[in-house]
Amino acid sequence: MKKTISRGLAVFITVSILCVQALALPETLVPVGRTVGIRLAVQPVVTGFSEDGRARDAGVRVGDCIVSADGQRICSAEELRQRIGSEPLCLGVTREGKYLEFTMTPERIQDDARIGLRLRDGITGIGTVTFYDPQTGRYGALGHGVNDPAASGPVQTVGGSIMAACVTEAVRGAPGRPGELRARFSMQEPIGTIDSNCPAGIFGTMRLPGASNALPLAGAAQVKAAPAQILCNVDGEETRAYAAEILKIDPQNAEGHNFLLRICDQRLLLITAGIVQGMSGSPIVQDGRLVGAVTHVLVDDPALGYGISIETMLREMRPAPYGAT
Repeated sequence: MKKTISRGLAVFITVSILCVQALALPETLVPVGRTVGIRLAVQPVVTGFSEDGRARDAGVRVGDCIVSADGQRICSAEELRQRIGSEPLCLGVTREGKYLEFTMTPERIQDDARIGLRLRDGITGIGTVTFYDPQTGRYGALGHGVNDPAASGPVQTVGGSIMAACVTEAVRGAPGRPGELRARFSMQEPIGTIDSNCPAGIFGTMRLPGASNALPLAGAAQVKAAPAQILCNVDGEETRAYAAEILKIDPQNAEGHNFLLRICDQRLLLITAGIVQGMSGSPIVQDGRLVGAVTHVLVDDPALGYGISIETMLREMRPAPYGAT
C-alpha cells in the first residue's frame, strides 16, 4: 500500500529560501520543541496577472521567480514597483533552473505605472524549533525546507523572522486527513532571524534567554530501534515530552527520512492523534541524547511519521552571516 506523507509545517496565511556545510559540529545543543511563528521573506513569485497583463504578453508565466529589473537585483514586490516607470522594462526571472529576460512597456494609469503582475513575496505559518546553540545563538527548525507550490522548487529566501507563538487549538488528525496546530503570534515582536531555507530545515539566529538542559548529540548510526521521546508544544506555550518509538533507521535516506517513528503517548494521541502540521521540527531524544527532529506524518496513520537525524540538519546549517547577533 502506498503511504501518503504530509509535512508538519502549518502554513495558514500566504501573503503577496543552497546551504553551506557548518565548519564544526557542536558537542551539545539545547533541544527546544517550542512552536514559533515563521515569516519567510522570499524572492517575488508570479501568482497571476491582471486583465491587461503586459508581463504575461511578454512571456512571463505563473510560477516565475522575479530576480531583477533592468539588470538590478529585486528582492521584494515593493522594490519592483519602485522600478516600474514609463520606459520599457527588462524583467529577469528564473524558471525551472534557467534565467530568462522579458521586455515590456508599462501601462500608465494616471500617476501609476503597471505591468499587470500579481506577486507573492512572503510566506507565513508556524513550525517548531528543534535546537538552540547557546554559544552562537544559532537554531534549526522544521527539519525540512519550505517549498512554494506556485514555483518549481524551494522558495528562495531573502531573510525572514520567527516569533514566539501561543498554540490556541490542536485539530486532530485522522486517516487521510492531516491535523494541524493553530497559533497566534505578533509579527511585530520577532525573537530571531531566518537566513537559510534548505532541504534540512530553516536556520538562523535567535534569542532564547535562560536556555539550559543542553544534551549530547547522537548520529544516526548510534540511534536504536527502541523507545524515545519527542518534545513539542501543542497547547499554549508549554513544551512537554511525549513517549514515542523509533521503528526503523535509514541514515543514508536521500529525502531526509532517517527514522520511522510511532507516537505512543496516550496524552498526545488524545490531543492530536499523533503527528500534525505545525509539529515539524519537534526534537527526538533517545537515551538522554538529541538524535533528530520529527518532519512528516504518514497521512494513512497519524501516529506514524518520519524524522531527520540531527547530524543531517547540522551538515546543512551554514554559519551565521557576518555581523549577526
